[in-house]
Amino acid sequence: MKVQLRYFASIREALGTGSETLDTQAGNLAALRAELVSRGGAYADALAPGRSVRVALNQTMSDEAASLTEGAEVGFFPPVTGG
Repeated sequence: MKVQLRYFASIREALGTGSETLDTQAGNLAALRAELVSRGGAYADALAPGRSVRVALNQTMSDEAASLTEGAEVGFFPPVTGG
């Protein structure tokens, strides 16, 4: 299935892109993240399992157990602080 990926803030900077379309067999957000990490390099660094990364599915913050569907939009965000 094809999904649209969007990367924000420091993740976007690390990967050198703000978005991409991916053809994946991942069934949920955790599997998608693992697939991206398996690319190695900047993806492994920015999205590593130990790193705090927020994930949105179709513009709603989601748990990584959330299921993917054809045409879904997935956003990856670093933790945000404010003051």
